[in-house]
Amino acid sequence: MSVIRKGDRVPLYYQLMDVIIDEINSGKYKENDKLPSERELCEMYDISRATVRQTIQELEKDGYIYKQHGKGTFVSPERFKQDLLKFYSFTEEMKKLGKVPSSKVIDFEIVEIDEKIAKEMELREGEMVYKFTRLRLADGRPIMLETSYIPYKRFKGITRDDLEQEAMYDIFTKRYNAVFSKAEESFQPVSTREDEAKLLENQPGSPSMMIERITYEGERVIEYTIGIARGDRFKYRVILEK
Repeated sequence: MSVIRKGDRVPLYYQLMDVIIDEINSGKYKENDKLPSERELCEMYDISRATVRQTIQELEKDGYIYKQHGKGTFVSPERFKQDLLKFYSFTEEMKKLGKVPSSKVIDFEIVEIDEKIAKEMELREGEMVYKFTRLRLADGRPIMLETSYIPYKRFKGITRDDLEQEAMYDIFTKRYNAVFSKAEESFQPVSTREDEAKLLENQPGSPSMMIERITYEGERVIEYTIGIARGDRFKYRVILEK
């Protein structure tokens, strides 16, 4: 067990934070594992209750842990980082993290687009598009809910089974020789609706991030997607370089 060094210049609460973070990162405590109680931590490290409480507050603020009233303190689920300066594929990013990505198609249809969607996709109102909603999962756990609109003429023949068995961008590139030129994304914090919460296994009203993505092939829009990502499972990062 790690030692808390009293008399060290580093505050005791900060030392305890480092100890707990190291134990989480090393796998001693996994996602949703219960941590020792405040009293147990006091006894384990011979420190005051005030020091332990400050540690818990800081760890909760930084997203490492969460509390359940009357039950204790638990390790937060891993947050998946998305670099906003790179073209993003959910499937590829989950694989890089050692997770098994999968998609469950909730709805799939070919429809005529209304004025709003036509404007976003730079198409004529009434043109045919695929409209489908997918629940995106990592290791079987729901992460994001996405509704996508894809031009029917450009990608004739896509089926519901295709989208459950293969990554959408792989279908685009391998079967239709699509070449992506750019993608635009916008982000907006929202409260999770009741229907979304049920699919995402989250609480209605909990924080989520709404992500709108428009993907281009040359100057032509080939994807318009609206996603709802669980606020407790995603972390977005921007690197600003001079």
